[in-house]
Amino acid sequence: MDVAQQKQEFSKAYVKAVAAVCGFATQEPSVDDDSIDLTLSARGGGGTIRSPKVDLQLKCTAQDVLGAQTIDFPLEVKNYNELRPTNVLVPRILVIVIIPNDVLRWLSHSEAELLLRHCGYWYSLRGMAATVNQFTVTVNVPRTQVFDVPGLAGIMQRIANGQLP
Repeated sequence: MDVAQQKQEFSKAYVKAVAAVCGFATQEPSVDDDSIDLTLSARGGGGTIRSPKVDLQLKCTAQDVLGAQTIDFPLEVKNYNELRPTNVLVPRILVIVIIPNDVLRWLSHSEAELLLRHCGYWYSLRGMAATVNQFTVTVNVPRTQVFDVPGLAGIMQRIANGQLP
């Protein structure tokens, strides 16, 4: 497995760990042709929308993308354009998982703990303006939008209430 595939699998593991703690199911589409890597779903009610779902595009990077207030991530135009539509049934978000450069530092564990490094952040590109860029668009993800248990629970509750993530 090359490092790009390792990053893809690590980002899935990160998201699945957070989703598991929240009690949400994960599904992987058989083909990623719409910039959707995972779908998360909650069971039952708790809002005006029953069994809310959210689609995720996952990115994993060891690049220096941490700004003072934002994650400044160069997203491929294809992914940018597929995450912008407002006429999708299931809301879509981008999840960027930041990792150390050294693969051996991505994870450590002992009998007492399992540690995944560093952190994931989420962002909705819904309704963003079209771009004239040909290759990438830098998205500025607020560092306050951490993809963790409280963050994901909040996303799913907003969707259950008929709101956007």
